[in-house]
Amino acid sequence: MIGRRHFITLLGGSAAWPVAAGAQQPRATIGFLSLGSPEGDAQFVSAFRKGLNEAGYVEGQNVTIEFRWARNDLRRLPALAADLVARRVDVIVVPAGTPAAQVAKAAIETIPIVFQTGADPVQSGLVPSLNRPGGNVTGVSGLAQEDELKRLALLNEMKPGGGLIGVLRNPNDTFGGRTTEAEIQAASAALKRPVAFFYASNIREIDAAFEEMTREKMEAVMVNPSNLFTDRAGQIAILAARHALPAIHSASEFPRLGGLMSYGGSITERLRQVGIYAARILKGEKAGELPIVQAAKFEFVINLQTARTLGTTVPPTLLAIADEVIE
Repeated sequence: MIGRRHFITLLGGSAAWPVAAGAQQPRATIGFLSLGSPEGDAQFVSAFRKGLNEAGYVEGQNVTIEFRWARNDLRRLPALAADLVARRVDVIVVPAGTPAAQVAKAAIETIPIVFQTGADPVQSGLVPSLNRPGGNVTGVSGLAQEDELKRLALLNEMKPGGGLIGVLRNPNDTFGGRTTEAEIQAASAALKRPVAFFYASNIREIDAAFEEMTREKMEAVMVNPSNLFTDRAGQIAILAARHALPAIHSASEFPRLGGLMSYGGSITERLRQVGIYAARILKGEKAGELPIVQAAKFEFVINLQTARTLGTTVPPTLLAIADEVIE
């Protein structure tokens, strides 16, 4: 975050604030409605603040952020959304997940909403159109980001052989991973690499799934897209290392937290865009007239240090196509 003194200097001193002496500039208020937790969302909050800063808003100076955390419990979202409405915030930001955005849309008809999701917002009913979403909702979408079949192929190349690959899925997340198990099975057959499915819908079940994968002698793990698994990327990286399992995730934050590799979009970049959109709305633009930002760029990230720790040799073909290699 840009410090207060540095920010004012960048703006050219006190003259940049056209406020009468002794008067206080009214602060806007943003509601931050997250399905995750403060710990799991820390890097995303930082990216969101960065977008706000770029657009001229600094928390504690000219904007206040009211954070509400569901801690991966969907049942808590309606009450948290209602609380933000009661506090009359100026904008509500939903940093991740279609279910959370749907709850916010159902609870709030007048307050502008800016969401971030990896699913198609038209297909999931959040907006009728990408170019003119209408109403009080807009946001940033990764769209076809859940390319699990590509991730499976990359993992097979990273860890070749005929051993089983475990696929970690969240049975309660109907929007995160849209590729069906039948499609994954078909891809595994084409690769001649068998897969087995494991399920987790909370933190404890993630631990249990990795224990089960070890007992069932998985040779590698593909983590399905899910808000829960993104929020717990650090936990999954630790478990994968503890059980000596090469793993691939959809979020590029995963290898940056010690996981082996990822293929997908950068959620931090999408949150920066959410911050910019929230600022534009605070300046007077209408949410329904702001087109959905489509962050379609894919990133392939490899953590070489983790590969060495796992005793995994990264094929030169993968190093050649990686967008980022973490030493």
